[in-house]
Amino acid sequence: MKTGRVPSAHWCPSPNFGPRPDGANISLLVVHNISLPPGQFGGPEIEEFFCNRLDHSAHPYFQTIAGIQVSAHLLIRRDGSLVQFVSLLDRAWHAGRSCFAGQEECNDFSIGIELEGTDEIPYTPEQYRALAEVTELIMFAWPDITSDRITGHCDIAPGRKSDPGPSFDWAYFREVLRTARSSRRSV
Repeated sequence: MKTGRVPSAHWCPSPNFGPRPDGANISLLVVHNISLPPGQFGGPEIEEFFCNRLDHSAHPYFQTIAGIQVSAHLLIRRDGSLVQFVSLLDRAWHAGRSCFAGQEECNDFSIGIELEGTDEIPYTPEQYRALAEVTELIMFAWPDITSDRITGHCDIAPGRKSDPGPSFDWAYFREVLRTARSSRRSV
């Protein structure tokens, strides 16, 4: 992780990032969801949106997000495949105005992972497995990201954001993560 790149992820660099502030300690992982158009999966629109190439005339919803520049470090597709937009060493633009444990501006000290999905549609087993595996790698590289420093976008921006939503099974994710962490320790 010295380069900030996840080896198993397809690299799709976004221009929507910047350096972390001096002294910023990566210590939080934020789980999000996204689908474009909402509720539709599998197309190139998420990558196009995060790379500022989305054709805003292609769907009425896209007109509502025209001009917005955002990114995440990683996207986990429905089949569990990973796409990386920003080096984990850099500051992705995923959290917006946010606060965790009294610390403002979560983008400065967090890693953002998007799941292709919605608040209402259950995530796939492949997504949970991929999320647990990449989370384990991240926790190994940044030990300040502990189990209690993995949170949802809804928790750092309450009232403004609702993702990953009620369809995200935190108990199941934590069990899959425990299994991934046990596997690494036994190697």
